[in-house]
Amino acid sequence: MSKRTKQATKLFSDGFNCSQSVLSVFGEEFGLTKDVCLRLASPFGTGIARMQETCGAVTGAIMVIGLKYGKGENGTEEDKANAYKLSQEFIAGFKERHRTICCRELLDGLNINTPEGMAEIQKRELFQISCSKYVHDAVELTEVIL
Repeated sequence: MSKRTKQATKLFSDGFNCSQSVLSVFGEEFGLTKDVCLRLASPFGTGIARMQETCGAVTGAIMVIGLKYGKGENGTEEDKANAYKLSQEFIAGFKERHRTICCRELLDGLNINTPEGMAEIQKRELFQISCSKYVHDAVELTEVIL
């Protein structure tokens, strides 16, 4: 396990969301403070604003890919195309490991926004067991791409 994967899983276990945990361990490499990364990624947790759409670990990783390879003010269309390509490679790798990038599917179809769904998620410890693995794998896959 790399230093970053350890840091990210620790952040996640300390109460930061999946997206925050992934983005923040790469931020300083791109001139962003940990606090800026935590704030930027904050609404992306639990499948973007608790909507259980795209997994926050995935969105955090894609932000990192964008930081390194994305098209900036002086960038080119090739930069943007490369960021798309690398993001697609990341997504394919994540899907290979976990079959989907959809938060609700990753949480076995359970709805975090209902008392019943949240109770079942907590009973099965899905955040601690499954989501921490998604954070770990997102960081690991991102390290390979970078």
